[in-house]
Amino acid sequence: MSDQHAEQPADAAEDNGAKRRKPSMFSKPIFWIVLVVVVATIAIGGTLYYLHIRQYESTDDAFVDAHIVRISPTVAGTLRFVADADNRHVEPGQLLAVIDAAGTEARVTEAGANIAQAQAQYDQARAQIVAAEATRDQVAAQARAPLATAARAAEDLARYEALRRLDPNAVAAQKLDEARAQARSTAAEAAAARRQIASAEAQITVARRQIGASRAVIAARQAQARQAQVTLGDNRLVAPIAGQVVNRQVNVGSYVGPGTQLMAIVPDHVWVTANFKETQLRHMRIGDAVSIKVDAYPDIAFAGHVDSIQRGAGQAFALLPPQNATGNYVKVVQRVPVRIEFDARNGPDPRKYPIGPGMSVTPTVKLGGR
Repeated sequence: MSDQHAEQPADAAEDNGAKRRKPSMFSKPIFWIVLVVVVATIAIGGTLYYLHIRQYESTDDAFVDAHIVRISPTVAGTLRFVADADNRHVEPGQLLAVIDAAGTEARVTEAGANIAQAQAQYDQARAQIVAAEATRDQVAAQARAPLATAARAAEDLARYEALRRLDPNAVAAQKLDEARAQARSTAAEAAAARRQIASAEAQITVARRQIGASRAVIAARQAQARQAQVTLGDNRLVAPIAGQVVNRQVNVGSYVGPGTQLMAIVPDHVWVTANFKETQLRHMRIGDAVSIKVDAYPDIAFAGHVDSIQRGAGQAFALLPPQNATGNYVKVVQRVPVRIEFDARNGPDPRKYPIGPGMSVTPTVKLGGR
């Protein structure tokens, strides 16, 4: 027993000595070399990542946007035709709907008849001018004899009176009285002839004024006809732009009135409205390249560029803008809408995908100001 107890302390002493002689890991140079390399790699990688990531700004508060065209009539009536174009692409001028135009067609026919009537009145007025001028010429021809007779009688009376003043016995009183009577009679006939000529001239003036009035009536009737044609054209609703028909709300036989929305067209031209924080706009510039990720197509990277930046935060245009002058104020970082256009030349064409307004996207802007 005593020998065993004596051997155990000796073995323990040998083990402790061996442990003391084994070198520590921290005392090895290789450890410090590896540690320095790892720390330097992490520092360099972190610095490069920071320098890289600081050149980009991104937001998930972004959506596809477009100027949606809503198709509405300007006249009331029953739909006689509605194109079967739900969720289909249409071209400008393509017929979308037709409103029953029975009453409008009747107004167009009536307007045409009114124009024909006004034209007939115009032709009649022109004929009246020709007749009035012929009457004037005839009256003038008939008036030549009375006017000449009156002039000759006046000359004879003047000669007799001149002779009587020279010699009272040169002209008999009876002869002088006859000359005076003849002068008065022929003067009256001449005056009547002049009045007839004036009356004929007045008839010409009246006829010419009737022509002017007839022209005005024709212009008015033509304007009515054009308005009727416009109204008739308003019964045919065509696509004003190229795009996809969506949200159709009517069918054949539906009664519609002015302003009733029949359907809408999403145009081919769409863009992205991204609401960046105001602190993200410091180095953002118009024309900066943008990588666009659409949630519906996460594996496709669309290209784009910054088109414009709205001058004002979105809350400034709200229906009820905040009144920060009252109550307790808490500063909140505001969002500013930024318009981003797709670049089909530098990436996939968005028109080849069913991308429409309201779809969520994530744009990443490569800042050009850094």
